[in-house]
Amino acid sequence: MQHAVGPPLPPPHQPGHGPTPGWSPAAHHPGPHQGPPAVPPPYPGQQHVPQPQPQAQPHPQVPAPVPPAVPESTGRVVLPPGAPFAAPGPGAAQALVPDPATATVAVLLIGPAGAGKTSVAQHWASHRRVPTAHISLDDVREWVRSGFADPQAGWNDNSEAQYRLARRTCGFSARNFLANGISCILDDAVFPDRPVVGLGGWKRHVGPGLLPVVLLPGLDVVLERNALRSGNRRLTDEEVARIHGRMAGWFGSGLPIIDNSQLDVAETARVLDEILVRSLASPPQW
Repeated sequence: MQHAVGPPLPPPHQPGHGPTPGWSPAAHHPGPHQGPPAVPPPYPGQQHVPQPQPQAQPHPQVPAPVPPAVPESTGRVVLPPGAPFAAPGPGAAQALVPDPATATVAVLLIGPAGAGKTSVAQHWASHRRVPTAHISLDDVREWVRSGFADPQAGWNDNSEAQYRLARRTCGFSARNFLANGISCILDDAVFPDRPVVGLGGWKRHVGPGLLPVVLLPGLDVVLERNALRSGNRRLTDEEVARIHGRMAGWFGSGLPIIDNSQLDVAETARVLDEILVRSLASPPQW
């Protein structure tokens, strides 16, 4: 025996679609009611399954604005043109002298081979309370592997060009560190009888705020330290004596000189700090 079950159920309404063709809710549920059509009674013994309701359409996503392109820079900030590390003004001596242990400074440590420049520079940079970089000219010069012009094999145009290139590279690195608030100490065997290539070049590469200090122990100490070197860093005794003799020209130049013949590395670094206090208050004329 069949039971009357009424008209068949309409197919479920899908969001975003109109009514099913051929199916008119009004035809099966006449009346003034304008709301959703009434659900017919379920089959006998069948549970009522609620029909899904249309979901509100989400608002279209607005794409995030594209940030403007950032100009090419070196490090955290864009380097300004020219040499940014300026010397203190004429009133610096009367002003409060900055603490060399915390001030952003650029130091050029000058001395012959075996003077201890690298050891002192590394110790000084490692024990400061602010970020400090050590830039060694010899290290940068030896970046050249194939075609390295070793001056020990004879000084020529290639070795001269590689020294000049290494100094420019060191100067650019120092400017980049200083522009980002990091102090630096450079070491180089700068000769007083070549001012254009030596101090003049460093002033052009880094800036007039560079503080030069000469490290010049006695000849016997330099010879002893040079004997402990190896590779192309070790020079002949004759070459060491010749370089040491040329470095003596710094006496009377007005630059501060440290004789570290009887000082260890830590004591020399402490003397360097004392000299920098005076240099920051009254920069040397060079």
